[in-house]
Amino acid sequence: MEPMTTDVAPLNPETHSLPLALIAGCAAAAVGAARWAAVTVVTGLKIGWVAVGIGFLVGYAVRVFGKGSEPAFQALGAVLSLLGCLAGNLLMVCVFVSRQENIPLLTILTHLHPSIILNLMVETFSPMDLLFYGIAVYEGYRFSRAPVPRAVSVPGLNV
Repeated sequence: MEPMTTDVAPLNPETHSLPLALIAGCAAAAVGAARWAAVTVVTGLKIGWVAVGIGFLVGYAVRVFGKGSEPAFQALGAVLSLLGCLAGNLLMVCVFVSRQENIPLLTILTHLHPSIILNLMVETFSPMDLLFYGIAVYEGYRFSRAPVPRAVSVPGLNV
């Protein structure tokens, strides 16, 4: 007697929500960025492994709230993980500038524009950042996809 293979019902595409995944992923990236900045400010060390946490956090948020198994969800998780890491680095630099120059953080944040952001990111860049950004992007990509149901083999079932 051969075991019969039955298909599990696929995820319902109507329950997938890329907009909800985007909102949840952005929120997770913001929380991750703030935590990375806080850890760096408190310890005085730029701990790159926090980037891995950002990737996981973003990927998990995209998976749970988006419920999608398409590659678009994975791409979204990867991009938002990278943006979360970049935002964390920028926020950390802004906090250090705020403390050093005795300027309120909110004043610094409200006066940022693209050229200043680019200069700050270039000046504080380390080649090691690429490694941790890459890992975060991978984690965001990997954890963003909802699992796809597989066929289940049921021994003795003849249908």
